[in-house]
Amino acid sequence: MSGLPSPSIHFSSYAARLNKALLAVDFSCVEALARAMLNCWKNGNTLYLCGNGGSAGNAMHLANDFVYGIGAGKVPGLRAHALSANPSVLTCLANDINFAEIYSTQIKLFGKADDLLIVLSGSGNSPNILRAVEAAHEVGMKTFGILGFNGGKAKAMVQTPIHFAIDDMQISEDLQMNIGHMIMQWLKQYAHEKG
Repeated sequence: MSGLPSPSIHFSSYAARLNKALLAVDFSCVEALARAMLNCWKNGNTLYLCGNGGSAGNAMHLANDFVYGIGAGKVPGLRAHALSANPSVLTCLANDINFAEIYSTQIKLFGKADDLLIVLSGSGNSPNILRAVEAAHEVGMKTFGILGFNGGKAKAMVQTPIHFAIDDMQISEDLQMNIGHMIMQWLKQYAHEKG
């Protein structure tokens, strides 16, 4: 245990790496996502989110923020759905079809042209994420990715990648929430003007 850095040194280092990654991002890509989400909201389209592990949890958290949080009871929220939210559907599709198809099958059923898909992924290489992007393109959806590490295959597949070149899964997942909450607060201003 004596080889461990002190907690305060570790925490400061973590915060510095998170801050550095966040400030290095191309915010024009974040703005493109924010504007696409605003148009989605105005036009009554649906936002879909998906990920694996912690990213699946982030997808559910952000769907909640966009369904209710942006309108805060003043105006109806954005139609947002986390494809990771229903364990009965996920386990059925994984068992009966293939784990790689758990999201793409839902997109083919529910997705419509001009809906949005946001994939949340550290590696950008999970087969179910890649299949989701392919399925979204097949139905005419716009695709975005919030990605870590080198962006993986998803970086080239999504129409607009928001890429954080950091080799740290926990910070990659933190950054997904940072971007989501930035956009949430920006969209709340629209709700405030409407309310």
